[in-house]
Amino acid sequence: MTADVWLPIPPDEIEGLPEGPDYRFWNGAEDFPADPADCAFYVVPYMKPSPLCVRPLGRMSNVRVVQTLSAGIDHVEPGLGHLPAGVRLCNARGVHEASTGELTLALILASLRGIPDFVRAQDRGEWLGGFRPALADKNVLIVGYGSIGEAIEDRLVPFEVARVARVARSERTTARGPVHPLTELPALLPEADVVILSTPLTETTRGLAGADFLSRMKDGALLVNVARGPVVDTKALLAELESGRITAALDVTDPEPLAREHPLWRAPGVLISPHVGGPTSAFLPRAKRLLVDQVRRYVNREPLRNVILTTGASTD
Repeated sequence: MTADVWLPIPPDEIEGLPEGPDYRFWNGAEDFPADPADCAFYVVPYMKPSPLCVRPLGRMSNVRVVQTLSAGIDHVEPGLGHLPAGVRLCNARGVHEASTGELTLALILASLRGIPDFVRAQDRGEWLGGFRPALADKNVLIVGYGSIGEAIEDRLVPFEVARVARVARSERTTARGPVHPLTELPALLPEADVVILSTPLTETTRGLAGADFLSRMKDGALLVNVARGPVVDTKALLAELESGRITAALDVTDPEPLAREHPLWRAPGVLISPHVGGPTSAFLPRAKRLLVDQVRRYVNREPLRNVILTTGASTD
């Protein structure tokens, strides 16, 4: 039985790892730390390009677990076809909720209250007064109500919003109220003052916020994307921004990173942060706790957390 565990964090910096496996540190270096065929548990480097993350997968003939440190798995999906059947792919549910929830609220508040304008005015030595919208009394729509969507709503509660509507792939009921299916989006969009995208990137959600979606948003509404860039049709968004009808706050873009000359940088009414929802001081403690728990479960043959799919399993 292969026993190597590849970690993108030096193993001596992770307290509590169980004894037994041989821990190998690999965070995307050109040289692999050992033979990939001996790897049983592969933790994907964090915030690295997809080609780098999937590079060893074709040689990991004995791997049993692939663990991401991101909520999304789209960056490893291109390499899954190289894996043997029975490999469990796990995401990092529980790691990014706090920091992504914080950033979502920061983007909303900064956009509504005009913080970017104040910063530019400060650079000019200008006292820029005026009347600005508040988050209080707004209707908010969260599209993608997984653990991050729930964390965002947790942080909305103190701001006295009028209503939170929730949308996910499938309909269900929560303690806070109903979660609507994606099919109800057309009816919900015109009612929302703030639309938050926190959905995974899948074939269903790619281009979800396209021309029809955006046209259904009410005049003056704010679109916030903390999901993945391709969830939004950039060309359609640019058209709406340039008309001045809606505004946007984007932590992710398509393409990403944006080239210096990309028109999205200069579009009116847009605030852009460079995909910083996850990488904060909250990341490492939570990532380490997840890895210790998952490796312990693997070593003890206990059920793993956050299993998104198993290679070779039927999707019917």
